[in-house]
Amino acid sequence: MSHRPHSPSPLPLPGRRGVLRGSLAASAALALPTALGSAPAFALSRRPEAGWGVQAGDVSAHSGLVWVRSDRPARMIVETSATESFRNPRRWHGPLLGADSDFTGTTRLRGLPSGEQIHYRVLLADPDDPRRTGEPVTGTFRTAPAKRRQDVRFVWSGDLAGQGWGINESIGGYRIFDAMAKVDPDFFLCSGDNIYADGPISATAPLPDGSLYRSITTEEKSHVAVTLADYRGNFRYNLLDSALRRFNAQVPNIIQWDDHEVRNNWYPGEVIGSGTPYPAGTELDDLAVRARRAFSEYFPISTISGRPDGRIYRTVHHGPLLDVFVLDMRTYRNANSPDDQTTDPQGILGREQLEWLKRELASSRAVWKVIAADMPLGLVVPDPVEGKPNIEAVAQGDPGAPLGRELQIAELLRFIKHRRITGTVWLTADVHHTSAQHYDPSRAAFKDFEPFWEFVSGPLNAGAFQANALDGTFGPDRVFVKAPATANVSPADGYQFFGEVDIDGDSGKLTVRLRDLDGTVLFTQVLQPGRVGQ
Repeated sequence: MSHRPHSPSPLPLPGRRGVLRGSLAASAALALPTALGSAPAFALSRRPEAGWGVQAGDVSAHSGLVWVRSDRPARMIVETSATESFRNPRRWHGPLLGADSDFTGTTRLRGLPSGEQIHYRVLLADPDDPRRTGEPVTGTFRTAPAKRRQDVRFVWSGDLAGQGWGINESIGGYRIFDAMAKVDPDFFLCSGDNIYADGPISATAPLPDGSLYRSITTEEKSHVAVTLADYRGNFRYNLLDSALRRFNAQVPNIIQWDDHEVRNNWYPGEVIGSGTPYPAGTELDDLAVRARRAFSEYFPISTISGRPDGRIYRTVHHGPLLDVFVLDMRTYRNANSPDDQTTDPQGILGREQLEWLKRELASSRAVWKVIAADMPLGLVVPDPVEGKPNIEAVAQGDPGAPLGRELQIAELLRFIKHRRITGTVWLTADVHHTSAQHYDPSRAAFKDFEPFWEFVSGPLNAGAFQANALDGTFGPDRVFVKAPATANVSPADGYQFFGEVDIDGDSGKLTVRLRDLDGTVLFTQVLQPGRVGQ
């Protein structure tokens, strides 16, 4: 049986999220960071405060990660319950939060019941006196279902605080997060560019009509990020937004990264020349190490600290209906170039990640296999440097046989076809508009694959841009697009987007809805289960 009603409406659904919103907002208000100008009643008590809210991430059928940040050294404690009353709670003792992690920490919850609503609260205890705890901060999430007949719904988007457009309270701040919460998702897939470490934010920016866009500002956002403290400050900046904090307390996330977590269009081995805001000779690998550390501190993800390379790519299993394959198209790529080479063993994923993805897809028994890509496949994303027609993503605009990074994608698409892997859908962001592309070998230069869909959504709060050109190598047909006619249109003009995926537990059908800033449905596509590719 379905566990929630189906509705394409952007209006709030009745039930636990609506009931919780008031109490979550109330608890968040008790612990607002001082940067927001509040002064909690217990601020003089020397009790630790969790003013940046809580987050949950990488939730499976029986586990999940909970995140918090303290304002001082503290022991993280998590209590869970089946109800908001927290009667007979289960207690989890987490790490000691200190300066080495910027007072952030994550606690893994194990042995949870599947397909159930989990209420949790985080308490921060004085390390020297565990009886002294700060005001608890509450959150909730649903564990993944164990039974196929339970529906799955999630939302995705990317690109937050880009192009100098910051938190503008006069337009509701990051209000798109309230719109996403209203569709009652099981989780949020963030497709990268969680921050713009290379994008300073000023208090005001001029708009075409002569008015001003006004942003909250901080010291760390006044210049490009270079130090670890700078990167940490970029992640903290977004948490100044009340809509985002409310959303984090209500909806768990699956987070990946792209380029702006480090610097625009970066690749391993890149060295910055003169004429930029960065010191000449800055090695992007050094910046990436600092960025990755801050990234790992400010999000609850399951693999980043579990391996020596701190890898971000991973599989998140969400019950019998869905597996999410989270890619990292940044860390293992080759250098940006015209991308027209006839051999390219490294590509955009690297050989190890590509082989991992093949194995995971082949072994997956989920009805739907969402490939979460931080960059699109058939949209040409340029990176011109000193007159060179360098390419940032996969497609280079040559509609003929695969070249450069397309060779690796062709290998993967061929593998999906010949291994008869069903139900693959590609989701991405990055290009700051929303669109739906259908790829078909009958239109393509490369023909050894089965048809599939790629859906693009975003930005969350950043400049919106015109639609990118298509590359015909894999036969894309742009079935829908909504984008502005000019570049870098501000969030005040409304070109901000998210996508919704709804999987019906009874029929197995997958429905994609592309939505705007306020949740209005712009485009809908229904996909049938059981088909190779899709």
